Amino acid sequence: MSPLAGSGIVLASNSASRKAMLEAAGVAFEARPADVDERALEAEMEGAEPAEVAQALAGAKAAAVSDARIVLGSDSLVEVDGRRFDKPASREQAAEHLRFFSGKVMTLHSAAALAKDGQIVWVGSDFARLRVRELSEDFIAAYLEAEWPEVSYCVGVFRIEGPGVQLFESIMGDQFTVLGMPLLQVIDALRKEGVLTS
Repeated sequence: MSPLAGSGIVLASNSASRKAMLEAAGVAFEARPADVDERALEAEMEGAEPAEVAQALAGAKAAAVSDARIVLGSDSLVEVDGRRFDKPASREQAAEHLRFFSGKVMTLHSAAALAKDGQIVWVGSDFARLRVRELSEDFIAAYLEAEWPEVSYCVGVFRIEGPGVQLFESIMGDQFTVLGMPLLQVIDALRKEGVLTS
């Protein structure tokens, strides 16, 4: 184990991209996905800003996995033209989302929270803006043929580290935020909590 890895945390997620970020950053962790009804929480927060909803979801996930160690919860939301989008429920819905995103600017909100013994001790968030190019029907069909069902787990219907990069003309924002977690903020918070060497 790396001397930078610290004492280890619990990641309240099974997200491949979040695991990869922590591994690459040298943060020791155990993945233990949280059981949270995300749609119910979103319904309770109807009318709230997307960043607030993302933070609430991240906090709910962190708090749901009670442990004496620090638990990290994270969540991402996509907003396009004032509409909030969740992960697509079907391939057909994924195609509908991509048609709506075509030629527009997507705002991606990524949030993270730390909890200990079920109590939130820190919350942070960031956002990025991604300009989606004009997407043809042929591209959408070929893209989903190649990327489904992997992108069914991805808000925004893309994996930026894979073929999803082909959706965009430009990206403004932190790469970790685009990957689904404000990692620099998380690492700073873990240092302050004494989990990582400062």
